[in-house]
Amino acid sequence: MSTSERKQSAAAPSPIVELARRDPAAAAIQLRSITARNPKDAGAHRMLGRVLRQIGRNDEAARAEMAAIRATAHDPEMIAIAQTMMANDLPAAEARLRARLSSQPTDVAAIRMMAELAGRLGRYRDSENLLRRALELAPSFTAAQANLAMVLYKQSRYGEAGEVLEQVLAQDPANSGSRNLLAATLGRIGDYDEALVIYGELTRTFPDHAKLWMSYGHMLKTVGRLDDSIAAYRRALAVEPHLGEVWWSLANLKTVKFSDADIAAMEAALGAEVSAEDAFHLHFALGKAWGDRSSPAESFRHYAAGNELRSRELAYEPEMTTRQVDRMIAVLTPEFLTQRLGLGDQTPDPIFILGLPRAGSTLLEQILSSHSAIEGTMELPDIPAIAMREAKAAGGDLRDWPRAVAEMAPPRFAELGAEFLERTAVQRKTGKPFYVDKLPNNWSYAGFIHLILPNAKIIDARRNPMDCCFSNFRQHFAKGQAFSYSLDHIGRYYAEYVRAMDHYDRVLPGRLHRVIHERLLDDPEAEVRAMLDYLGLPFEEACMEFHRNTRAVRTASSEQVRRPINRDGMGQWEPYAQWLGPLRAALGDLVETYADRPE
Repeated sequence: MSTSERKQSAAAPSPIVELARRDPAAAAIQLRSITARNPKDAGAHRMLGRVLRQIGRNDEAARAEMAAIRATAHDPEMIAIAQTMMANDLPAAEARLRARLSSQPTDVAAIRMMAELAGRLGRYRDSENLLRRALELAPSFTAAQANLAMVLYKQSRYGEAGEVLEQVLAQDPANSGSRNLLAATLGRIGDYDEALVIYGELTRTFPDHAKLWMSYGHMLKTVGRLDDSIAAYRRALAVEPHLGEVWWSLANLKTVKFSDADIAAMEAALGAEVSAEDAFHLHFALGKAWGDRSSPAESFRHYAAGNELRSRELAYEPEMTTRQVDRMIAVLTPEFLTQRLGLGDQTPDPIFILGLPRAGSTLLEQILSSHSAIEGTMELPDIPAIAMREAKAAGGDLRDWPRAVAEMAPPRFAELGAEFLERTAVQRKTGKPFYVDKLPNNWSYAGFIHLILPNAKIIDARRNPMDCCFSNFRQHFAKGQAFSYSLDHIGRYYAEYVRAMDHYDRVLPGRLHRVIHERLLDDPEAEVRAMLDYLGLPFEEACMEFHRNTRAVRTASSEQVRRPINRDGMGQWEPYAQWLGPLRAALGDLVETYADRPE
């Protein structure tokens, strides 16, 4: 509608609005006349779409709805809002969008833009709700469907994201962006073969798309096709030699030794005008390259530079972790735990492997997934997602799950346990009775896991703190792990993790089983037998032949666990000892006592 018509309808129903109520078919005729005279009248197109749906002419309605969206692109107000969004002035954009939607609540383009804004602010639930509203008003709005799939993906709801993407691609099979997201989504739920087919098709269609080749390389690495993975990464670099993430992806294979030409190319890229993201990836890759050449000073210089860039970006606050552990210890007393004994879902299927990253959790998962009764999955995001949601609902900080469980009604514990099982069912492919969730950061949710899944097993993977922490310092993570980009922060984080585990040992004796990495290297069969005894499962020789297991592995240790047990990772911090003072200071006596904690 025109501005004058909007003003009229705000004061009293306009004749066309009244006609639409009485006789939608007649209103459709008049609205077609209006849109023919003024094709940029978005309001008239929107109303035409609504009345056409009322009389069952859905195909025509879809065309009218899309015409309304296209017409909105010419609206000076929407152009101004879009410019504000492009300038990243989100508060101003939000205020203008709210005003727009107050006067035009069915403006689908404005609703979608508000959803984009909410997504940029990390308000994914709000974004999802807005997109679903947009699709109620314009069911054929494929761009909004694609946005919804991305929002679901970012919430780790991969199964739902895949379903939405199938709908998008049914309408627009050639949509490369949606096909790319579908491939990533399929990888997240373990459908690797299908994902690889899509990546293969996309790279043939877009042979000069470096990031597509990189994503293809990631997936090939996951399924163990190492040579093909390297070739894909090299193809990406042939297109964009400065793309730091690809150089780091090669380094992160842990098996690639960079040539003189590689190092020169990375140094040249750093000397060019590259983004901060490219720069820190290049620094981490060069840290690995010079470390392989036994040049610890040059190696550490690059690791320090990369970590400094990443640390500034993520702004980790160690006190937040300390407060969470303090709160957990204060709430999870023996009395509290006794009162809530057995309230959660009684299903025994999940096995949680937790601890710090780079502590050997992938190795333990590979060993256990070689057992006939245990399925390996991947690092599942569901426990943190559920715990943070409950913390937010309880009115606390996102990390304050102890407050949430302290106020939780007894039936809620079983509901949350059942929700975890339902959310992770998509990851189970084999019918084996048990499955592994090996997200290391779940150490900070171990009490939450115990309460909602009292029969689930919890294995604490622990490694020598100097080896473990320095390995974290050398590792750039795709997301999260903000603690790992400062030697002091890593040491403090390790200490808080041990403090939490010490508390669980006191209040839940025997509930968690600890595997000390160095003991596993010294006597693997004894440690594997002890782990299986804890799980109530018989020993199987296949667990000792874990490196023959062909399952997909997504983590940074993927190539390392495809080899027999070895000591290659031990003592790698020692050549760098002169620079590791802040780490040693933060760890205190844990360097000596990490394996045998006092009661």
